[in-house]
Amino acid sequence: MAPRPAWKGYLKLSLVTCAVELTNVVTHTERVSFRILNRKTGNTVKRIYVDAETGKPLDDGDEIKGYELDDGDFVRIEEDEIEAVQIESSHTMSLDGFVDKASIQQIYLDTPYYVAPADKVSEEAFAVIRDAMAGKKMAGLARIVLYQRERPVVIEPLGKGMVLTTLRYDNTVRQPDSVFGEIKAVKTDQEMTDLAELIIDKKKAKFDPSKFDDKYEDALLELIRAKKAGHKAPKAKAAPKPSNVVNLFDALKKSLSSDSGSPKSSSAKARPAAKRAKPKAAAPKRKSA
Repeated sequence: MAPRPAWKGYLKLSLVTCAVELTNVVTHTERVSFRILNRKTGNTVKRIYVDAETGKPLDDGDEIKGYELDDGDFVRIEEDEIEAVQIESSHTMSLDGFVDKASIQQIYLDTPYYVAPADKVSEEAFAVIRDAMAGKKMAGLARIVLYQRERPVVIEPLGKGMVLTTLRYDNTVRQPDSVFGEIKAVKTDQEMTDLAELIIDKKKAKFDPSKFDDKYEDALLELIRAKKAGHKAPKAKAAPKPSNVVNLFDALKKSLSSDSGSPKSSSAKARPAAKRAKPKAAAPKRKSA
């Protein structure tokens, strides 16, 4: 069964327009989810709107959205009035500028969606826009009204289709300096940095998301299976907590020797570090002489 589109509208490049649809990249269908039950009866429970003053539940159709004013009063807005609010980006993503995708800081990237032509008529124009961006190695900037919010987006080619990523507004993003500003500058020892780089080399791998496994999800499933079989919940095995590094240089050397890797390549790479270590090792002998 094909996933339901999250949005349908048009993609526009100058005077070229094609119908497109957005589909969520991420699916949560396989995740463990829980329902809330009444502990006494075992029945599922449901949430209902309750009047904050009278405590009485609302009948169907009695809810209405309200925008709170400074004086505490509310402007009432009907659902159909919100749906009637239409701007260009409600139905059309106009490619107004193009950038190198790598120039967009990761902190501004939000949610990805697949972009595909919505019908046969749009396939040629869609392909032209896609291939032009691929040829120039550029990504397009546009705006879209999604879930009753206008969002800036970046669109880039991806195989036979495209991928759109919503962007965060600048005033909603904490800048790195607000968090990293108090971190003191540290002059690192070159020899220790070299050892850390050797460890990175030994752990170098190709990105393969199929190898990611959700250990917490597995533990939840183990709990569910045990309870279903009438057993007690399995005892949690506390993961060992790492201790503070007392001697960073020794910890790096032990890490290098204990990490798995090709013995041939690791020994060859380790030689430069061993040579650099000789002057430090010779110093204590001169003191004791």
